[in-house]
Amino acid sequence: MTSKSVLVAVLLISLGIIFGVILVSSFKGVNFSLAGENIKLGAKESPIKANPTMIALNEAFHEIGKTVTPSVVYVEVEMESGSDEGGDPSDFFHRFFGPDFKFDMPKRGPERGAGSGVLISDNGYILTNNHVVSGAKKNGIKVQLSDTREFKAKLIGTDKYTDLAVIKIDANNLSAAALGNSDEVEVGHIVFAIGAPLGLKSTMTQGIVSALGRQIGIINDESGYGIENFIQTDAAVNPGNSGGPLVDIQGQVIGINSAIATTNARYQGYSFAIPINLAKKVASDIIATGKVRRGYIGVHIEAVDAITAKAAGLDKAQGVKVRDVNEKSAGEDAGLQSGDIILTVDGKEVNSPNMLQTMVAGKSPGETITLKVWREKQEIEKKVILKAREEDKSVAADENEGENAAAAGEAYRHRITIDEFGLTVCSLDAREKKEYKIDKGAYIEAVIPGGIAQERGLLKGDAILAVGEKSIASPEELKTALDKLKSGDAIMLRVKGEDKKIRFVAVEMPE
Repeated sequence: MTSKSVLVAVLLISLGIIFGVILVSSFKGVNFSLAGENIKLGAKESPIKANPTMIALNEAFHEIGKTVTPSVVYVEVEMESGSDEGGDPSDFFHRFFGPDFKFDMPKRGPERGAGSGVLISDNGYILTNNHVVSGAKKNGIKVQLSDTREFKAKLIGTDKYTDLAVIKIDANNLSAAALGNSDEVEVGHIVFAIGAPLGLKSTMTQGIVSALGRQIGIINDESGYGIENFIQTDAAVNPGNSGGPLVDIQGQVIGINSAIATTNARYQGYSFAIPINLAKKVASDIIATGKVRRGYIGVHIEAVDAITAKAAGLDKAQGVKVRDVNEKSAGEDAGLQSGDIILTVDGKEVNSPNMLQTMVAGKSPGETITLKVWREKQEIEKKVILKAREEDKSVAADENEGENAAAAGEAYRHRITIDEFGLTVCSLDAREKKEYKIDKGAYIEAVIPGGIAQERGLLKGDAILAVGEKSIASPEELKTALDKLKSGDAIMLRVKGEDKKIRFVAVEMPE
């Protein structure tokens, strides 16, 4: 190849390189440079201009988390050796919080549990759940603050009827939470749950209030007494959140997270918090005296449904029906009677048993409440001076009771089966008249499963004393009175149960 040809080739190659560089460098957003220099990636600007409302919402959520998180603590509990807390698989909080709530440390030490809590004073008082700290050994409660400082905590007191407890650490100048007003909470309000779910400390989740006044049957003693009026939310709550706060958009605590509804021991959309107004009363009593002093009417109550309302002469289902009244109770002193329907407490409507229990539990013994009561199709007013509740005492059953009843049943009785209501009644024998302290009525010998009698709560062993205002002397009179009812008619039966207490049961004649 001649020198001229080589020169032409070099020239052409050089021109190609220059042309290629110019062509490539013309693409926007790409900057080819020598090694060691910056390489620009991505678009030059955001494709969307943030909506001012979203910016404000984002900042508001951030501010809530930043403000409230320092008030939330992580609680770790070492259990007493042999404690059955968390050990029974049928225990409610295992069913609601799963087997990880309180876990064994195989071959490494005693059983331990964990949960959350919220600082309610700047000198170290902490509100949490009773089920978080129950069964703790002495000096077995440890608290970790959001800044990772750790303290041993002293158990000040617990309340099993609300699943609340107060513990205290020896520290000052702490970030106490602001406590709101749970009476102002409404369905649809935005809420935040803060705690240590699954051991993930200082976790914040968000949802809305999805229901109010929930009673889910988890807090009660052997007699069935318990105070439940839960705030239901869809904020994600998991094992470890229990005892932590439920917070509103002002950063105020409106509830204490306690339970979840779940089939897999994890969050499935429904969680429950104890209203803070109830928690404040409990915490104040515990801090002041070490125990809770709450008012008690001394009545057994049940919900009012449409049939009961119709039989009682009410326009709609409302209020709470008194099933029976305890002897020497505040209710008996005030003149409350079985069959009364309590409509309001101090002017506020009550339409569920748990609502009434919560309102009364917020009062102290010695306080007076005013009840509006529906009796015999008219409103009356009752002033009730609340008393303290005495713990129920167990009564040994008479081992011979069953044998005695069976023997008495051998005697001949006249029986009538009332098919429309699904029950068989018979005449009273001498023993029953003596035990029930009655001289007439119709004794329920059998209740047909699935019938109206069973659905309305009538039981084998009940004695029906009256249909509406008419007293019943025999099974025949009961049938005659019921036969007079037309399809759709509702009426109240006065009944005395095996517990020897009077109650009223509303029934409706089927179509």
